[in-house]
Amino acid sequence: PRAYEHLEPEVLGNRRRVLVSDLSGRSNVRYKAAELGLSLSDEGAARAVRRIKEMEHAGYEFEGAEASFELLLRDVEGDAGTFFELERLRVRSDIDGATEGSCTEATIVVRVGGRRELAVAEGAGPVDALSNALRQGLAGAFPSLEAVRLSDYKVRVVNPEAGTGAAVRVLVEHRDDSRSWVTVGVSSNILAASWRALADGLRYHLLRTGATPVKAPPKVSAFIPA
Repeated sequence: PRAYEHLEPEVLGNRRRVLVSDLSGRSNVRYKAAELGLSLSDEGAARAVRRIKEMEHAGYEFEGAEASFELLLRDVEGDAGTFFELERLRVRSDIDGATEGSCTEATIVVRVGGRRELAVAEGAGPVDALSNALRQGLAGAFPSLEAVRLSDYKVRVVNPEAGTGAAVRVLVEHRDDSRSWVTVGVSSNILAASWRALADGLRYHLLRTGATPVKAPPKVSAFIPA
């Protein structure tokens, strides 16, 4: 980062801050990792730069979603661990034509180690229902998730010129009793993008609270499309 500065920021009473959107080189990636309390090897920084470029090409943006960025760094260093894996999910919404009232229900099957957990939950829309079902399915193995709640949800179209086939970027904010964090997911399927953001949000919480990762079996299903 010093290569872009003619004065140390501290001289003027400021603090150097590297934006996630500026992470085009290994030195900036390592500096940002250090801000997050992580140490990256040279090889890990190179892998992170490649991964960032790949994901940005697919429509990801990590500015404003630093929890997802931290997970990316941990993943390239093999430090993130696996807590759960999706087997399948289904979301159903019923709308009353007369009153326009709606009821949304999510059914999810996840694997936690060798166990298969099935959960069904309702919510105020598909994402809320999916969030409720996911936390319900994982709460037995990870009780700290009972304190986590979905606090914000935003959707942006990545490539509007593609019309109804456009990819969407979903930003999800979670909160617990002490802090909030934001994760991001991208897909041409809004439910898949939402799942990725929701799942990473809970994975981030579990890492931060010191939960023990499980050794997951091989993926059972490629249910969610890219």
